[in-house]
Amino acid sequence: MHVKELFDLSGKVALVTGGGRGLGKQIATGFAEAGATVVLCSRNVEACEIVKKELEGMGVRSLAMRCDVTNPEDVQHVVDETKKKFGRIDILVNNSGASWGAPAEEMPYKAWQKVMNVNVNGTFLMSQTVGKLMIEQGAGKIINIASVAGLQGTDPRYMDAIGYSTSKAAVIHFTKDLAVKWGSRGIHVNAIAPGFFPTKMSKGVLSQAGEAILDGTPLNRFGNENDLKGAALFLSSNASDFVTGAVLVVDGGSSAK
Repeated sequence: MHVKELFDLSGKVALVTGGGRGLGKQIATGFAEAGATVVLCSRNVEACEIVKKELEGMGVRSLAMRCDVTNPEDVQHVVDETKKKFGRIDILVNNSGASWGAPAEEMPYKAWQKVMNVNVNGTFLMSQTVGKLMIEQGAGKIINIASVAGLQGTDPRYMDAIGYSTSKAAVIHFTKDLAVKWGSRGIHVNAIAPGFFPTKMSKGVLSQAGEAILDGTPLNRFGNENDLKGAALFLSSNASDFVTGAVLVVDGGSSAK
């Protein structure tokens, strides 16, 4: 297979949660540029509709739906509608996420529950529901969006969000365990651990500690609007057919120090 064919997503159907903005939008755009049909879902369906129109402007098919990834009925509806319209799901990106900044000794239990529910339970529910379809198909690629915060402890002067860090560590282990369990079914499960990208979720952290974070980043910059496209394309395409259970770190080198 020619190298260009290895990265070609023509004919593939990708589902991206939280695809209406930030990292999810970037990944969805990259998939569309590679020829995939892209389904976007989040609680903010209006944002997904805007991205849908942009992707259709590239000449690919797209669908936008409302979905709370912590709601099993919502998740099942998205999967059913995607299968009804496009026949299959080849790629799932679990990108929807939540965070809450507070010292560990002060973090409200309800806030902890919210973060864990979206980041961990939502990833499980969507993976399980889409995974059943992928098992029927005998193939599929699942990409979980983790974080470098899930790889190590974070200095509270820069980032004090223990629920978020813990949830992303759980996502990393979930990725590895599910990869082992579903590898024989033809399903690849990998994760991307981004560093700091300017998004709505990271805005507060970057405004307070942006200079310190840059000082600790060997490439001396934040992630941009293209830096996740290649990583996501690799893990979703035939180029990664011998890769599963891996965590691809995209952080400008910050975790290498």
